[in-house]
Amino acid sequence: MYELISFVTRAKNRKLVLTNLIKPQTPSGLSIQLKLHRSAVSRAILELESKDLVKCLTPGEKMGRYYQITEKGRKILKEI
Repeated sequence: MYELISFVTRAKNRKLVLTNLIKPQTPSGLSIQLKLHRSAVSRAILELESKDLVKCLTPGEKMGRYYQITEKGRKILKEI
């Protein structure tokens, strides 16, 4: 578990994205909210998704995909 905590806290953007995906959002919406470039948000989402901390709710969509934190992600967030 502490490997995942370390993974999230090593990158400011990963931590920001994870903490702001409590409700489903798109990368574009998150980038506006967090005042980060959309590519930085998308990269953080992909990294978090690879560790099963975030999941895509609309995988069939090419644009406007919605993402949300997983239960595993919530557990990590509680420890941070």
